[in-house]
Amino acid sequence: MAAKDLKRAARRIDELRQLIRRHDHRYYVLADPEISDFDYDQLFSELEELERRYPHLQTPSSPTQRVAGGPLPGLDQVAHTVPMLSLDNSYSRDELEAWHARLCRELGRNPGGLAAELKIDGVSISLVYVDGRLDRAVTRGDGTVGDDVTANTRTIRQLPLEVDGLPPLIEIRGEVYLARSTLKALNRERREEGQREFANPRNAAAGAIRLLDSREASRRRLGVWCYQIARSEGYEEDSHVASLEWLSGLGFPVSPGLERCSGLGEVEAFIGSWEERRHDLDFDTDGIVVKVDSAAERTALGSTARSVRWAVAYKFPPEGRTTKLLDIIVQVGRTGVLTPVAVLAPVEVSGSTVSRATLHNFDEVTRLGVRVGDTVWVAKGGEVIPKVVGVVAAERRPDARPYAVPEECPECGTPVVREVEEVALRCPNPDCPAVVGARFRHFVARGAMEIEGLGGRLLEQLIENGLITDEASLWDLEVDSLAELPGWGELSANNLVNELEEARGRPLNRLLFAFGIPHVGERAAKLLARRFGSLEALAAVGPEEFEEVDGIGPVIAAAVAEWFANPRHQSLVTRLAERGVDPRMEIDDGGDRSLAGLIFVITGSLSRPRRELKEELEKMGASVAGSVSGKTSYLVAGENAGSKLARAQEIGVTVIDETELAKMLDG
Repeated sequence: MAAKDLKRAARRIDELRQLIRRHDHRYYVLADPEISDFDYDQLFSELEELERRYPHLQTPSSPTQRVAGGPLPGLDQVAHTVPMLSLDNSYSRDELEAWHARLCRELGRNPGGLAAELKIDGVSISLVYVDGRLDRAVTRGDGTVGDDVTANTRTIRQLPLEVDGLPPLIEIRGEVYLARSTLKALNRERREEGQREFANPRNAAAGAIRLLDSREASRRRLGVWCYQIARSEGYEEDSHVASLEWLSGLGFPVSPGLERCSGLGEVEAFIGSWEERRHDLDFDTDGIVVKVDSAAERTALGSTARSVRWAVAYKFPPEGRTTKLLDIIVQVGRTGVLTPVAVLAPVEVSGSTVSRATLHNFDEVTRLGVRVGDTVWVAKGGEVIPKVVGVVAAERRPDARPYAVPEECPECGTPVVREVEEVALRCPNPDCPAVVGARFRHFVARGAMEIEGLGGRLLEQLIENGLITDEASLWDLEVDSLAELPGWGELSANNLVNELEEARGRPLNRLLFAFGIPHVGERAAKLLARRFGSLEALAAVGPEEFEEVDGIGPVIAAAVAEWFANPRHQSLVTRLAERGVDPRMEIDDGGDRSLAGLIFVITGSLSRPRRELKEELEKMGASVAGSVSGKTSYLVAGENAGSKLARAQEIGVTVIDETELAKMLDG
């Protein structure tokens, strides 16, 4: 390698990194892009290629390293050098004025100035930069110890990974959040994949920043706003506002709406200006944080064991109506997830009477601090789903007790579990009556097997009387035994049997969706059915083959493979087939299928685009995989084939060139 070439590459790599950082800042922070997405992708691809050719020039702070390689075994616990204390809350102008009066008494005068900024509803995080590079990111945790989430934080496009002009060490505090528009898009994707939707942006952000796989965290498209310098070596600034303006000038995303106020009157005007404008923002904010601007005055005021004395959060009144929380009950869904539900004194909200509202999950119950007997605020999420959004703490009864998070399933008594990357509690018992009932309801629902004669109490009646034990047993039902049930009769029994007979003809994708496979919604079920054509074919392949289907990612692929590998589900598929429920779907368009069942891998430089070759192979029934394995039928090797060719030769996979492939495609 010529020294001149290496020097030229290093210079270009540095230039590309600076360009990409600039465009990231303009796009993700300023919302004012200068170039098209295509032009940005070209710059990024050029940088990736240069770093591939010169790996020793790659650095952890390069834009290409925002998404790390693979899952982590767990999150390390890290002690905060400066504790991350809480803020006291104020819920009225009177309480805000009382806080300000206490400041004045402590200082013996009015503060020299106040800072007002939006209170972002997200997850607090500590960002430590060493020699200008992001060294560590840690969640707030209990304020003393938090989780090391550096790998996931690197995926946040707003956040610079390397910054010129920083002191040797600086710790910046920020709030990780999820934009409302991003949550809407993510929930749409999750609905299509059959996953539970995120309750709100905060819960989605809290889950994403703690994911063990930073590739998945990257897909959540998190954002961050910086709101404080906690410590630094080599930078001193008495004014909080001035320090944030300095960070902003260096390219950090700084908490929006920041304003320095001379006194409480200007703070109250600031609050008034944002009470309505906040609805126009693309992220959730539930109040205004008011701080003493001077660092010297903040030091003089100090803190308690729990919170700082020099700042307070003014909380906007929740939207909706207030009512009494009569009880909290727990519902168990078809996947075993336990969901807390608030039982309310009936109240009219957005034109309808509400007597129940979701509390989403038990983390949300804890966050809200809600207790049975409380007066609570109820609103409608998206004007549709009632939810509890706040508590009127001033009206709490003295004897109210915190809600005890269940340790056992309320339906079957099985100890509940919590998956590493989930906030939900789950009953792991597949025979739990609640799980069985919910699973049956999903199986017969519209969009699944759509058996209209079954639902609600009728379905429960069949389960309670032992007439159905699994989905296949539906087709064992007989008119005589059904007609003897209370409230049925011969006509109802005949109608149900006829509907079940008709349901035998439902297409494969409907049956796949009806199974309730985790992450498999209607869209994914269609993709899988069209690609594999039968339950038998689906049961015979592994996650690698599922991932080869456009639109099926690793999470869905793993879930489908795991479902079909379960002996319980294998028995169900067999029992369904014995009862004539074994739908087949044509996976071709009437063309040549002579390559059906073969798996190809394409590598190296070829005369035709790989996409064209992939499409032609798939039209003839073949699958095209991205990596060589023992299941690979042929490796198509062009020039500069590299490691895939070596792997194929090592395990004995047949290697062909482009000419031989053309002959196969021509028949």
